[in-house]
Amino acid sequence: MFDPGWNPLHGAPSYPAERYAALADRIGGVLQSRNDILLVQAEAVVALEAVAASLARPGLSVVNIVTSPYGGWFGQWLRRGGATLHDIIAEPGLPIDIEVIAKALDLAPHIDVLAMVHAESASGILNPLPEILALARGRGIVTIVDAVASIGGHRLEIDSLGIDVAVIGPQKALGGPAGVSALSVSRRAWDLILRKGGPRDSILSLADLKSWVDDRRQGLPGTPAPLEFFALEAALDRIEAERLENVIARHVLAGSATRAGLAALGVATWVPAAKASNLVTAVRVPEELGPAALIATARRLGVELAAGVGAAAHLVRLNHTGPRASFQTVLSNVVAYGAALRQAGHAADIAAASEAIAVAYGR
Repeated sequence: MFDPGWNPLHGAPSYPAERYAALADRIGGVLQSRNDILLVQAEAVVALEAVAASLARPGLSVVNIVTSPYGGWFGQWLRRGGATLHDIIAEPGLPIDIEVIAKALDLAPHIDVLAMVHAESASGILNPLPEILALARGRGIVTIVDAVASIGGHRLEIDSLGIDVAVIGPQKALGGPAGVSALSVSRRAWDLILRKGGPRDSILSLADLKSWVDDRRQGLPGTPAPLEFFALEAALDRIEAERLENVIARHVLAGSATRAGLAALGVATWVPAAKASNLVTAVRVPEELGPAALIATARRLGVELAAGVGAAAHLVRLNHTGPRASFQTVLSNVVAYGAALRQAGHAADIAAASEAIAVAYGR
């Protein structure tokens, strides 16, 4: 007899315990890292908080680079655990300048950890990761990188860059689920994490996950959500079939084509190409208009644009992330933005913008 309350999603089988290790190894391949890969049964913000909670101790000294609300949250979590924070706050919505970091590190007393976000989805900016890591490496500082909005959209070679902890979420450029995340942890980072005083028997305990690594990476603690792990496998299948370098190239093209289209439209991007994320392109809204009005107009055309977040709330973001890193999405984003400007009484050369995007994709 048919049960109207039954749904096949409710009867998903358990994720096989023996496949967690293979899944972690595949993520290590994406990250180009031989460090320990940990799987976190939650969205990436939980993994980030777990890193902060597992590191923070009285006496730990941290330089925390803040270029969005995410960096601010990370600093709060570290302070909660008793760490001493040296926040370096960028101008609103902009990437940090490498000279500012160099000066801060030169003036600061002993620093144990440097934390930063690579690409910012809040404002579409890209921080100068290799240069900052070089400064930290030269001083023996352990580095923490939030790579949630850059993995798959930018080159990110964890081992060659010397990143000690990198946190990723598969829901952006990798086109995967939002309910599971991962991180890589180096030996140097473990030395700090495993010191006495860190959380145990907690979803925020990386030390508990280290026990999983040491126990041959069998079943994860707790009751994992099988659908999330099956979805992550499917996302990695797609990435491996397309090849990671092609996924990155697709995002690079989407970003450059979006900028070309906006330039032809007569609109300046928020930051130049060298400081821009390949996943999101931000533009400043004309002063007499608000982001909400332009976004609402675009929505009526069937296109989802978004306002910036936090200090970047005055921006409109054109999203070309994951499966959206395509000709069709780039074209519809720019055309919809141009149409919204026109309806508000501003000039916008939509024909020239469309041609510029077609040329970028036709090369």
